[in-house]
Amino acid sequence: MGLRITRAERPLTDRWRQVPVESRGATRLGISFRPLQAAGLGLEPRAALAELLEHQYEVVRLAALWNRMEPDPDAFDPSHLDWQVEAAERAGKQVILAVGAVKNFGYPEFFVPEHRLPAPLPEGTLVSEASHAELLQAATGFVGRVVERYRGHDSIVAWQVEHEAVDPLGIEHSWRLTTGFVKREMAEVERLDPSRPILLNGFLPMSGAAARGRRLIISEGQAEPWEAVTTPPSPAGRVMASCPPERVIENYNRCMALARDSGGALEAYLFWGAEYWLARQQGGDGSYLGAFARILAND
Repeated sequence: MGLRITRAERPLTDRWRQVPVESRGATRLGISFRPLQAAGLGLEPRAALAELLEHQYEVVRLAALWNRMEPDPDAFDPSHLDWQVEAAERAGKQVILAVGAVKNFGYPEFFVPEHRLPAPLPEGTLVSEASHAELLQAATGFVGRVVERYRGHDSIVAWQVEHEAVDPLGIEHSWRLTTGFVKREMAEVERLDPSRPILLNGFLPMSGAAARGRRLIISEGQAEPWEAVTTPPSPAGRVMASCPPERVIENYNRCMALARDSGGALEAYLFWGAEYWLARQQGGDGSYLGAFARILAND
């Protein structure tokens, strides 16, 4: 095994225009939208989502953030999510709704309200229905309220329960949720809406899941720089080596090829980093959106 060292930045090129694009076949394309990340990049979230929804893809993944929707113990404020769902519906998109509750996509990936957690979750341990019964009760209650509010929307095609449900929380925390904790949340979703599938994401082998007859999607196809900071750098006239614009296409191509070789049908591929593309465009670089447009144009 070797060690490769490269510069963090490199010049912006037009290579993204020449990279061949794999055919997607019946795979639906989409994005995840993170309003907090949009704001962190200096974008106005509503305007950012409206602009992203103009592109001709099929699916958008949205997140019900517990601490935003339950600011106080007796409050339930869905306005943070309502406008996103309404905008997606006006644009004719299908919606995967990530209901949380403990973990959800978008930094910091942990959205438990302070009033629901009197002490930090213990590092290096499993958070279970036995060790944190009150948290589980509150989490299933929140998940249930979200499902009840949005299950009447035809645009919703799936519910996501937790985010990378039984994996550690990034590099910042080493605790994990037990399968029992997550299954209790799933049971509440299934009780309230047995008609829609549940999405579980994480570091899962594609071939093994396909062999067991699971429906597969790529929920986070990397399409923005992967850096050790919350907001990816955006140097003028240059790109980060971890994900230049051509990598948006290359990562997509790799997943299409893996799905084809594994013999499993890939239902959807969701790009991760769409807010970054808009920030780059505002800075005068339309290459990331251009790479995305090339993929959308290739059937």
